[in-house]
Amino acid sequence: MRFFRNNGLTIVLLLLFAGSILGHLLAGWQVANSDAARHGQKIMTLSAYAISPDFLSSVFENWESEFLQMSAYVVLTAILFQRGSSESKDPDGKPRDQHLEQQAMKPGAPALLRWGPVWRAIYARSLGTVLFVLFLLSFAMHWTQSAAVAAQEAREHGEVAPTVWGYLGDPQLWFESFQNWQSEFLSTAVLVVLSIYLRQRESPESKPVAASHAHTGD
Repeated sequence: MRFFRNNGLTIVLLLLFAGSILGHLLAGWQVANSDAARHGQKIMTLSAYAISPDFLSSVFENWESEFLQMSAYVVLTAILFQRGSSESKDPDGKPRDQHLEQQAMKPGAPALLRWGPVWRAIYARSLGTVLFVLFLLSFAMHWTQSAAVAAQEAREHGEVAPTVWGYLGDPQLWFESFQNWQSEFLSTAVLVVLSIYLRQRESPESKPVAASHAHTGD
């Protein structure tokens, strides 16, 4: 029970993820096979669909937007402010991460901070960097798998299949990306603004319920 109490947020989120991607897989498989039946094509097994470009493209199309949103959010909240929002630092507050060489000596501080200035600089920006790398990897998977889908469709219609590099300039790829990116940035902006005026009891994403609207930060 202690393990679940200490890790419940991650456990529940991963369970929700597992259920969602399983539903995505099963629903997509049914749609793909219905479409194949209408065109007199071969029905795919579930395992075949799970590694097909159609499924992988749709998965990474969504992942890329999430990692882009998170990496942008982490970096932008480090340098920009929204007064009154629980999602922002206080513009009048003191910098939190100055003098890292001295802070590295505190009990419990990550050992990496004592490895020298280069490692401190890398570690101090590691969260945003890794999230952005995950965005790039997800985008690359979305791009290459969507290119494979487009090539397959072109061959089925007797057309010239686009190359992977050629597909990078295809409007369809960017239509798929931008339709997800815009929703991520909008939802984040809405959260930033709503957290000025609304509350969620006991949530670290909310200010204390009795805090004033001008109070900034959690």
